[in-house]
Amino acid sequence: MENRNTHKPAIIIGSVREGRFGPVVATWVAEQAAIHGGFDVDVVDLAEIDIPLSLPAASPKSAGDAYPRPAGMAPLTSALESADAFIVVTPEYNHSYPASLKAAIDWDFTQWTAKPVAFVSYGGAAGGRHAVLHLENVLTELHAVTIRDGLAFPNYFTAWQDGHPLDLEVTGYAKTVLDQLAWWVGALRAARETAPFPV
Repeated sequence: MENRNTHKPAIIIGSVREGRFGPVVATWVAEQAAIHGGFDVDVVDLAEIDIPLSLPAASPKSAGDAYPRPAGMAPLTSALESADAFIVVTPEYNHSYPASLKAAIDWDFTQWTAKPVAFVSYGGAAGGRHAVLHLENVLTELHAVTIRDGLAFPNYFTAWQDGHPLDLEVTGYAKTVLDQLAWWVGALRAARETAPFPV
């Protein structure tokens, strides 16, 4: 029987670039979720998924349909479908987010509907905020609910040590984001159970 007090967010590592910092951030976020309690997280590393950049020529017949997916995408599709929330960990590349993340969203776009999404970004002076702004636009189009508060790590290359941010106050901000994510999971789960989301 499902434990309704346990939430199952998927932490998505959006970068596949060599030498990426995303896994360090994702591990820390998973630690914060464990400390917070009530979360059973699934870390999804896009670098471990075969995600083609080319989509099929034919579009899905309706918003509820999807493209026929390559077999290598099955782990990603399964993880997104079983998740009741998402925490997207993304860097900022040229004022936006990685192509790997866009490809993953374009292939698996029905799994986000009526689920909450929190963002954890990192980068240079902006801390990845430009990437998050673009992701908010895309995921709103897919009927996801993006959480206003998030975590951003400017100049991450000097702001972290031994897998943890040097600013100890960040743990408090992380708790706030997780509190809000948990609230939205409960609210949206109840809404989906009451009636299917109209698309």
